[in-house]
Amino acid sequence: MSTRVPAAPAPSLPLLVRLLPAGSYAGRSHTLLLRSATASRRTWLAFGSGFFEPVFYLIAMGQGLGSLVGALPGPDGAPISYAAFIAPGLLAASAMNGAVFDSTYNVFFKLKYGRLYDAMLATPLGPVDIALGEISWALIRGGLYALGFLSVMGAFGLLVSPWALLALPAALVVAFAFAAVGMAATSYMRSWQDFDLVTLVILPMFLFSTTFYPLSVYPRWLQIVVECMPLFHAVELMRGLTTGAMHLGMLGHAAYFLVMIVVGVVMATRRLDALLLR
Repeated sequence: MSTRVPAAPAPSLPLLVRLLPAGSYAGRSHTLLLRSATASRRTWLAFGSGFFEPVFYLIAMGQGLGSLVGALPGPDGAPISYAAFIAPGLLAASAMNGAVFDSTYNVFFKLKYGRLYDAMLATPLGPVDIALGEISWALIRGGLYALGFLSVMGAFGLLVSPWALLALPAALVVAFAFAAVGMAATSYMRSWQDFDLVTLVILPMFLFSTTFYPLSVYPRWLQIVVECMPLFHAVELMRGLTTGAMHLGMLGHAAYFLVMIVVGVVMATRRLDALLLR
């Protein structure tokens, strides 16, 4: 009696596809985007608060504290105003916050309390569809925050280079990376108290990742720690684009987020597959 040996994945398939759970993708993740867009019409205030927070920081720090600080060296060494220095950092933080909070708190409620994903599995949707749909919606939310803040930067005259046009696509990449990692981390959360860890990670990144101060003000050991933080790479990427100080090191910053995206998507989909189907 012959036994059938499962065929190995086709070598032509992208590596990311082969890392995802088999048989868990129906190609309908866009339906979650439609569902999230419909549900968000009643939660527009949450979108507004996420947009205004960095604007308040820009006005209070850039205009208020900036009048005392004066000019700072930009990415290429040329002096720039304090408002122009912190604005790219706040732009990166906007993309991060929008993506993280949507892929953590909202996903946790749907997973543990609303049991929304269990109901979705009764439809053609699979765990991979759910993960990609939720990550995509968190990406859109982070992108909307970034787009709104970019318009504010333009109104303040803080976009001085044509390279600033690439700041929005870069913000989408940053939001995608944080959304993927945020959803993967949420799958390990057991209660609302665990979300204190989210604040414990996000707040130090926001304060130390050269958002308000140059990296040179820190001792060397702290510089190494900061250089490992994902928000540092986002800030450096945005600062280079908005000021026009382009250099090859920015490719390394972009590669950092591509790795985050792959790791986050694979972990999130595998965890959802384990939680919902096993």
